[in-house]
Amino acid sequence: MKINVERGTFLKALGHVQSVVERRNTIPILSNVLIQAAKGRLTLTATDLDIEIVESLPSDVLRNGAATAPAHMLYDIVRKMPEGSQVQAELIAGDSGRLAISAGAIRFELACLPQEDFPQVSAGTLPHRFRLNAEDLIAIIEKTRFAISTEETRFYLNGIYLHATKDKPPMLRAVATDGHRLARYELELPDGAGAIPGVIIPRKTVAELRRLLEDAEGAIEIGLSDTKVQFTFNGIELTSKLIDGSFPDYQRVIPTGNDKVLILDAKEFSQAVDRVSTISADKTRAVKLNVDKDRVTLSVVNPESGTATEELGANYRAEGLEIGFNARYLLDITGQIVGKEVLFLLADSGSPTLIEDKDDKRTLYVLMPMRV
Repeated sequence: MKINVERGTFLKALGHVQSVVERRNTIPILSNVLIQAAKGRLTLTATDLDIEIVESLPSDVLRNGAATAPAHMLYDIVRKMPEGSQVQAELIAGDSGRLAISAGAIRFELACLPQEDFPQVSAGTLPHRFRLNAEDLIAIIEKTRFAISTEETRFYLNGIYLHATKDKPPMLRAVATDGHRLARYELELPDGAGAIPGVIIPRKTVAELRRLLEDAEGAIEIGLSDTKVQFTFNGIELTSKLIDGSFPDYQRVIPTGNDKVLILDAKEFSQAVDRVSTISADKTRAVKLNVDKDRVTLSVVNPESGTATEELGANYRAEGLEIGFNARYLLDITGQIVGKEVLFLLADSGSPTLIEDKDDKRTLYVLMPMRV
């Protein structure tokens, strides 16, 4: 194998694929990236056995072939090459265990592992195929991923639940929850997605996909089966296992009888929460909302540090109410509000609260209160 490739293009592709490679691996070959050269293209593959990223890019292929090299080290080497340089990679003749990487007077030789040892992650048959615009897929991720649980014991909550609803009209809906808050986002059901199974896309896959989507434009091809999901765009193919478990019936925790309506300026409220929570204890970060006619008083009491209060104007006509929330959770949700106003639908101090973006009916949040 022998190739010439522009350093910037090579670096970007390496940055994409090396991110799935774990820093510490019990299986040595999983620390490597598979490099394949043929027909004027260079293909890079990396996997952790749960996720596989394959990226193809144009290259001057002088000799067809394949090799593996340590992913993070190769990325660092190319990153430190001069900008605009041409990078040459060559499997040293007669020595399948070394890969030479050079640019001008710079030369490295890296120890390789046999390409035959590199695992092939097969996507298998993906019977459900549909397309989503890049901005819609980004919105699905951004509006829900902050609520993904990090608690490994409830593994079925460690991802985003994607499914087609039975509503009229049917919608493509994404849900994430950690038991304290729930985020739901939906959009029009794309062609071909009507019969998709409800699937849970793992947290790591969501993070990798979001990063890859930074430069994406146009349509993203999505393939789905009961066990795998695949995203294809911009010469990149991301294949991932799905979480094997049943997502809970989230509809049961979305309250329907919350009749106390509180409307606030989203930005003002978010800034006020951020200010008063400055003195809160790190673990609880509890902030109390004293809701009265057309005003809300935010307060935090920390026995060790002191107190903080701030009063905001509001639109509220129901009876007065005191309720406490985790400040971090409030900031996570208000950070996703794109409209000017945020809507709180309240019941009482011990019941879950509905939070909506007044200007975006595709989003819905549920937040459990805290005792304060």
